[in-house]
Amino acid sequence: MEDNLPVNVREYQELAKKALPKMHYDYINGGAEDEYTLRENIAAYGRILLRPRVLIDVSKIDMSTTLLGYNMSSPIIVAPTGAHKLANPEGEVATARAAAACKTVMVLSFSSSCKIEEVASSCDAIRFYQLYVYKRRDVSATLVRRAESLGFKAIVLTVDTPVLGRREADIRNKMVAPRMPNLEGLMSFDDDLDSEGGSKLERFAHETLDPSLSWKDVEWLKSITSLPILLKGIVTAEDARKAVEVGAAGVIVSNHGARQLDYAPPTISVLEEVVKAVAGAVPVLVDGGVRRGT
Repeated sequence: MEDNLPVNVREYQELAKKALPKMHYDYINGGAEDEYTLRENIAAYGRILLRPRVLIDVSKIDMSTTLLGYNMSSPIIVAPTGAHKLANPEGEVATARAAAACKTVMVLSFSSSCKIEEVASSCDAIRFYQLYVYKRRDVSATLVRRAESLGFKAIVLTVDTPVLGRREADIRNKMVAPRMPNLEGLMSFDDDLDSEGGSKLERFAHETLDPSLSWKDVEWLKSITSLPILLKGIVTAEDARKAVEVGAAGVIVSNHGARQLDYAPPTISVLEEVVKAVAGAVPVLVDGGVRRGT
């Protein structure tokens, strides 16, 4: 078995396609509409060439850095993705332990298939909590308070999802919303979601996510927590400057893995624009399309 272990991300992807039910694989792998941005997220990296400098002493390499004052072994963190139990029975607990072993930060998704408390008690590590703002603000506030009381060090507010992107594979597959144990007792789940065609996940999001989400909600979030707040889903200089103005502690250049607005730019293509706009005021991170360390 050891001889046949995958050696890169693409090979893991091929194994996942064989191992997972089609509904779950398509949910994890897919993007919005024509999936143009999904393809471009990856292809854009292929258009960037390296200019290697030679005859430099590389016998001692140190990639360690800090984020919001916390030490990390390299400038790589685990981005928030939901429903890990679709792929592994231990779910986000296993992810958290892996991140801790790599001495890096894990961002736990609001749609985690493990409870916040389970992940918090699984190992000693720096963790951030990713949040959506719901129509019912009390639900979002309760999740923030739970994360803060359990030692999470920052809130990552996803700002690109006032409504769910049109993910056509999920519609065709009649994707069932994965179980979200962190919302149990906070929200009632309508069993009638199964009675219509299309994506049940899409209907759940339509009923719960707040399409009125705006910059004033960042101020509201700051009023209920002392944790630093990073804004995830910024792809323009204008929004990056606005994020700094409203007091964000960091900006994450992201198009939601191309799962929201198709024909949005690939993230690596707008990273420089955002970095220049922020002008060193706060950290800037990027996700989407990364397939190799190169």
